[in-house]
Parts: sequence; C-alpha cells; structure tokens
Amino acid sequence: MVTKDGLPAWLDPVVHAVETVEPLQLSRFLPPENGAGRQSAVLILFGEGARGPELLLMERASSLRSHAGQPSFPGGALDPQDGDPKADGPLRAALREAEEETGLDPSGVQLFGVLPKLYIPVSGFVVTPVLGWWREPTPVGVVDPAETARVFTVPVADLTNPAHRATTVHPSGHRGPAFLVESALVWGFTAGIIDRLLHYAGWELPWDRENQVPLDSRA
Repeated sequence: MVTKDGLPAWLDPVVHAVETVEPLQLSRFLPPENGAGRQSAVLILFGEGARGPELLLMERASSLRSHAGQPSFPGGALDPQDGDPKADGPLRAALREAEEETGLDPSGVQLFGVLPKLYIPVSGFVVTPVLGWWREPTPVGVVDPAETARVFTVPVADLTNPAHRATTVHPSGHRGPAFLVESALVWGFTAGIIDRLLHYAGWELPWDRENQVPLDSRA
C-alpha cells in the first residue's frame, strides 16, 4: 500500500525527511511505553493546485469532545476492520477517515510514507501520520457537519511564508508553532507536524518566533 514510484520531483525532500527523521525530532511526546493510548492515524495529503504544492486540511466541528474547532489533518481512531495497528491498520484508517470526513476518493491517493507514532497527551491518542500524494484529485467538502466544519487546501507557499507564521502561547506556558492561513489558526499537533516537515524537507524560511498568539484556557 506504500510506494514512492511516480511521485513528482518536488516531493523528493519530503520523502527523504520521512525516511530519515527520528521520533524525538518530531515531538517530545512519544507513545507511553506501557502501550496505553488509543491508536489512531491522520492523512497528510499533498496535492498540486493552482499555486503549486498544497496540503489538505479540515476544521473539526465545535461540538466534538476532542480538539473541537481546531484545524487538523483528516484522521481518527482505528476501527477493528482497519486491521493490525502495528501493520497496515493505520494506513487503512487514515484513508477511511479521510473519506468519511472530506469525501475524497481513496483510489486517487498514493501513500508514500509513514512517520513514527506520536502521542497527544490531552486526548490520549497514539497517532500514526501517514503521508500521501493526491495523484488523482477528487472533489472534497463537509460530509457530516457533526464532525467537520469545513474542508480546505493550503498552498505550501503560504505555510512557508514568514508572514503567516507565529508561536502560540498557552496559559499553561506551553509554546508551539502555528500558521495563520485560510482564515484559520493552525496550531497544536497539526502545526507541529507541518513545522517539522517543512524544516526537515529544507522548505522552512526564517521567521519571527517572537510573533506570539495567545491561546485561552479552553484550548
């Protein structure tokens, strides 16, 4: 289910990053050694739009229990039918959740890499980031308003633009990267993955890390 054959040349730096990055280079939050946590997966889908390379994102419904209202990658918890979490289960889950949340046709997606499993302490999810190339784009949009508020793509050029970058500051003191794109503040786990991919792919541009965006206590 994973192949690098026929990928566009501009994805080469991302492929190299996926093949060489270590877990602690992505996040200091790694899965608990005791195996605790709910297995899940997200789809990091690269496409090519009118302004070049882009990423598919969605905004979670404000009524959800976990990460309500946040922009994110499509994804969610593994279901039993997805299979073994230590084998192909995360690949199937990433595609299935993306189809359920955005309506994309999985047959047009070529999976080309998998990042190390990471952990989201606030929700207890163990997340496998699965990377894909949108070889044959299909229309996408909100499938279930109870899960998804909107679906949108973001040009990589906007994500690397220093004017769109910031540091979020939580009342707890936690600081993390953020992106102000498409009328959205992308932060938290999703922004952390994007930040590290841009960095290790060599696409990152110098930006002002003192440009701060405060978060409220509900974030």
